[in-house]
Amino acid sequence: MTGGWSIDERVGAASELHASWPAVEADPGDRAVALCRVTAPAVVLGSTQPGSVIDRRRAGAAGISVARRRSGGGAVLVTEDDPVWVDVWIPSGDPLWHADVARAFDWIGSAWASALGRTGLEGLSSHREGSVACTRWSQLVCFGGVGTGEVVAGDGRKIVGLAQRRNRHGAWFHGACVLRWDPAPLVDILDLPEAERSEATAALAGAVAGVADLAEEAGGSGPDASTVADWLIAALP
Repeated sequence: MTGGWSIDERVGAASELHASWPAVEADPGDRAVALCRVTAPAVVLGSTQPGSVIDRRRAGAAGISVARRRSGGGAVLVTEDDPVWVDVWIPSGDPLWHADVARAFDWIGSAWASALGRTGLEGLSSHREGSVACTRWSQLVCFGGVGTGEVVAGDGRKIVGLAQRRNRHGAWFHGACVLRWDPAPLVDILDLPEAERSEATAALAGAVAGVADLAEEAGGSGPDASTVADWLIAALP
């Protein structure tokens, strides 16, 4: 326990980590944080995305499995080291609980922005204006758009993606913070014509920023995954 939060370190396949959270299922009445790390690369689709958005042949050749989460949004590529994946559980009735699904992201977005502020970067903020498409690929790729609570750099590039799923016991928030951004590995396994693949790679390259890359560009030291996770835990209310 840290500051009223139970801390859970979870390691496994992306499909397993999204399927259930045993500690929360055993005791849904307490706040919880899970530091998640996959054992192999996977592309995670949003709850309503058809599996046909992925070219299975290309994904198999790249050693990338396909998983699905029960929250909305577009595809996210997760690897053993990037992005930093942290899940948070809030019981219904908790002071941080909000009945409005959009406003429910406010506190977790602020926590992420505060945590990443420890890099010394200026202009980081938690988005508050609903969903915005940064590129035409926002319906296909999670980081192609910005939703409520998600963290952006001063120039508008997205750093942290958030998603939420709910049941009668509470809300489960998924958080993914990019350390170093390269859209090519994800775009390469999408089922797209080659011309559109090139266009998507170029557009997404300018829409997203890795926090470690930004810190180093500013003359600082880029944080690693464990440091970012520790910062977030320290920033939780």
